[in-house]
Parts: sequence; structure tokens; C-alpha cells
Amino acid sequence: MDQSTINLALGAALAVAGWFARILWETVQLLKSDVHQIEVGLPINYVRKDDMDKRMDHIEDMFKRIYDKLDGKQDK
Repeated sequence: MDQSTINLALGAALAVAGWFARILWETVQLLKSDVHQIEVGLPINYVRKDDMDKRMDHIEDMFKRIYDKLDGKQDK
């Protein structure tokens, strides 16, 4: 095996490795972009836990008042 064959084989191997590395880099950049879009859309698409807790507390207070009124009507 002479030096030119070794250089050709090594060059081909490095070309394939470079192509694979470029594909991986582009894929990682695309994933970063997708994650960023998800982070931006989270407050729009989903309710925060604090907001949901406040709403549930309000609904529980309303039910408590309704139950108290029903108990008052039942006693009469």
C-alpha cells in the first residue's frame, strides 16, 4: 500500500466524518430553535400553576357559599 492510497482512504474517511458532523450540528441547531419556540409559546398555550390555584380557590369559595345557602334553606 503506497502513501497516495492511504491519503485517499484517510481523506475519504475524514470527508464522511465531516459530513456527519455537519448534519449533527444542523440538527442540534434545529432542536434549539424548536425548544425556543416551545419556551415562547408556553405562557400562551398553558396556564401557570399559580393562576390555576387562584382560580380553583375562587371556585371553591363559590361552592362553599352555595353549600352554605343550601344548608340554610334545608334548615327552614
